[in-house]
Amino acid sequence: MKHTFTTLILLCFLTLTATAQKTYLVKGSVRDSVANAGLHNASVSILNAKDSTLRKFMRATTNGSFNLGNLGKGQFILLVTYPDYADYVEKFTLDSVHTERSFGNINMALKSRLLKEVLIKGSVAAIKIKGDTTEYNAKAFVIQPNSKVEDLLKQLPGIQVDKDGKITAQGQTVQKVLVDGEEFFGDDPTLVTKNIRGDMVDKVQLYDKKSDQATFTGIDDGEKTKTINIKLKEDKKNGYFGKLNAGVGNDGYYEGQSLFNKFKGKQKMSAYFTLSNTGKTGLGWDDNNKLGAGGGMQFSDDGGAYFDGSGGDNGLDSFGGQYYGEGIPVTRSGGLHFDNKWNKDKYALNTNYKIGSITIDGTRNTISQQNLPANAAGNVDIINSNNSQTSNNYMFRQKLDATFTLAIDTTSNIKFSVDGTVKNSTTHSRSNTESRRGDGSLLNMNLRNVDNDVDNEQFNATVFYTKKLKKKGRTLSVNFNTGFNNSDANGYLRSDLEIYNLQGQPTTSQKIDQLKTDDTKTSRVNTVATYTEPLSKYLSAIVSYGLSFNNSNADRRSYDQSAPGVYNILNDSLSNHYIFNQVSNRGGLNFNYKRGKSTLRFGTNVADVTFKQEDLIGGSLRKRSFTNWNPSANYQYKISTYGSFSFNYYGNQTQPTLDQLQPIRVNTDPLNIVLGNPLLKPSFTHRVSAWYNMYKVLSEQSIWFSGNYSFTTNPIVNNVFTDTQQGKSTIQAINLNNERPHNYNINIDMGRKITAIGLNLGARLSTNGQVYYSMVSTPSVPSALNRTHTNRYSGQLSLSKYKEKKFQVYINAGPDYTIGQSSLQPEINNNGRGFNADYYISVYLPFKIQISSDGQYEYKAATQSFATDFNQTIINASITKSFFKAENLKLILRGNDLLNQNSGFSRSASSNLITQTQYNTIRRYFLLSVTWDFSGMGGGAPKK
Repeated sequence: MKHTFTTLILLCFLTLTATAQKTYLVKGSVRDSVANAGLHNASVSILNAKDSTLRKFMRATTNGSFNLGNLGKGQFILLVTYPDYADYVEKFTLDSVHTERSFGNINMALKSRLLKEVLIKGSVAAIKIKGDTTEYNAKAFVIQPNSKVEDLLKQLPGIQVDKDGKITAQGQTVQKVLVDGEEFFGDDPTLVTKNIRGDMVDKVQLYDKKSDQATFTGIDDGEKTKTINIKLKEDKKNGYFGKLNAGVGNDGYYEGQSLFNKFKGKQKMSAYFTLSNTGKTGLGWDDNNKLGAGGGMQFSDDGGAYFDGSGGDNGLDSFGGQYYGEGIPVTRSGGLHFDNKWNKDKYALNTNYKIGSITIDGTRNTISQQNLPANAAGNVDIINSNNSQTSNNYMFRQKLDATFTLAIDTTSNIKFSVDGTVKNSTTHSRSNTESRRGDGSLLNMNLRNVDNDVDNEQFNATVFYTKKLKKKGRTLSVNFNTGFNNSDANGYLRSDLEIYNLQGQPTTSQKIDQLKTDDTKTSRVNTVATYTEPLSKYLSAIVSYGLSFNNSNADRRSYDQSAPGVYNILNDSLSNHYIFNQVSNRGGLNFNYKRGKSTLRFGTNVADVTFKQEDLIGGSLRKRSFTNWNPSANYQYKISTYGSFSFNYYGNQTQPTLDQLQPIRVNTDPLNIVLGNPLLKPSFTHRVSAWYNMYKVLSEQSIWFSGNYSFTTNPIVNNVFTDTQQGKSTIQAINLNNERPHNYNINIDMGRKITAIGLNLGARLSTNGQVYYSMVSTPSVPSALNRTHTNRYSGQLSLSKYKEKKFQVYINAGPDYTIGQSSLQPEINNNGRGFNADYYISVYLPFKIQISSDGQYEYKAATQSFATDFNQTIINASITKSFFKAENLKLILRGNDLLNQNSGFSRSASSNLITQTQYNTIRRYFLLSVTWDFSGMGGGAPKK
């Protein structure tokens, strides 16, 4: 018995010792939100969450820090107070797993300042300000059954959502919407806002997302993206949800869509599929990874170049894969998404797979007037052309991407990113062009058929390593990326061109029947190392060095026939095998000065770029070297939590593109022949910009100003020679030494909410303009400089009002005026006025019925260039009937373009060319669809 009692005492002692070893502490630092100074003697209290009784108390030290230990397990409340400052309150939990809680910097706001910026709704704080982040508490707002994130956002102060789902916050467009800090099927915000349920949301965070480099170093590089992060409730992170939609209409229109999501803690899996001929291209194709991709030569900021090659087509018509309203589309797209974090977030994986096809059948008619320089007698040559075209374009695309992040330790991370794309596109176009002289006599006729087939493969890989060194602010990062792009195109050009004399008799006939091939391969290896060194408390230096290799091999050939259907005779004048290799060494030295409300960044990057250009068919070899300077400066002043001013300067050299340099004659359009110019030199562009914004949360009042101006020295412009006897033009890029093209734009956006009636008012004033040059010549005018200038002024007023489950109204309208003139034809201008308006109205009726309508109005007055007015009104409407208590089943009748006025119409006047185009597009139709939203998330929809 004695031994048993002794053993019990020993066990109790060991238990108490083990418990005592659990620290159960909290720590942090109390600071002024603007001055970032520590608040000495701030009161820090720990309360029991159950009854708000005091558990621990202390005063903050001289630098504002605090550390409270021996709290034990439980749920607590942190209360921080300081005279004249708003109280800071936050709940937290300590347990055997989470024995320590660090609050970091707690930014306290003066009550006088906070009253202007914070809105409290009911007994629950609707808004909490954490540094530069505004956090909305979803509990403070009414969330109806089966509502979406978009419906929640419409209620949040300072955030507006238009009829298309575009989000504006604090006067700026929101470009990213994350879910628990992770991207969801790329960068399409509407994929989250229109599909995730509002009752799943715990918090909505609004902030400016910095670049990976700036986030790591803490040194602002000026790259910011307005971002919303949707934080889900813990009990809504497990389960599934999604929706199904199917609709059929008259004239063969249809659309179908499905979305399924399964969440399990930090693990998310999603899948979607769409099928449509109504213009709906998919759920997530609105991001940077659309069905198509750009092609041609592209340049990085350091002046280096690489040839994309994805658009390889030997000058033939090709298809990029996007739909912009022209033609009738048929789209099929699908995708899979998976992301997860594990092992205490040491590992993170985010991956997407997308597959899709799009077919567009189109017809278009273009009439144009080409005004040529006046001859010695003062007469102006005019060529009027009429072109009719039919086309069938198709693209099939698959893309797989993945990002894996590894936290090596507390000071270093490594991020791996890979993506690969396989595409195939086909283009079939048939066109008929008729050109006439100014007196109406027939000049030429051209029948042209193009059939082109392009296969493309792309691969990219990036490794980003970051390391924080012992000294605070001293960092090292290395970014390595590599990739290749292979394009293989085969196409047929068939053209029949007839030239006519003044009497209308044919004088010259030119027939083309050729096979054209384009085999382009590109590869690149780039690496950049960046080192930051704090020189003082306020000044840091950023030193970088990069080395890159870019190689391109473009084999473009044209073959004539030796017999019908046998294309085996190489046409040397239209063929070229071009090797373009580049080596770039670049270094940079920039300084970052940050003190109080001001941040100044200035410095320059310099690159030594060596080009090797070799024509394997023509036998020419050129080596060129350039030193590219990229000076830059940025100043930002933080006026308040929601107000700032910024001024920026950036200068960069632009190298000629490969198509401009490559000494090859392109005859794809026999009426417009393109020649390369291997003697081109780089141009240099100076850019200055400034912006100012101020926002007040309580009144939801905002003002946003932005403006920029740029000019280019030694610009690369087109030199166009037009043979007025045949109507043919030859185009070649040249450097223009004595002129400086420039452009500008200024925008002012203002907004305010009239709280008494819940009405949002907005106003926008803008102007933009440009001056650019070209050289124009004819047989009678050897060379003439054409200076074209355009300016546009516009103003718009908008109002919107939203009442949950009652109605939503949005109206925007305003006039504009355009000035446009060419120096070669000063008597002909494109000066004219216009007016644009759009609206969206939605009304909720009894018996769960909703009526909605949206529309656009466009007016363009007649000008000297265009003799007639243009008016177009497009009105769409829908009736929705919801079923069940959760309203998760809907029957929708939608009418598109009820007035049947969507004419597919555009006008433009630039340089010495005036054009007007009409094309087929989606017009009036009616669609009856059924939508079902389903969910098995954390207990389903909330009770009403």
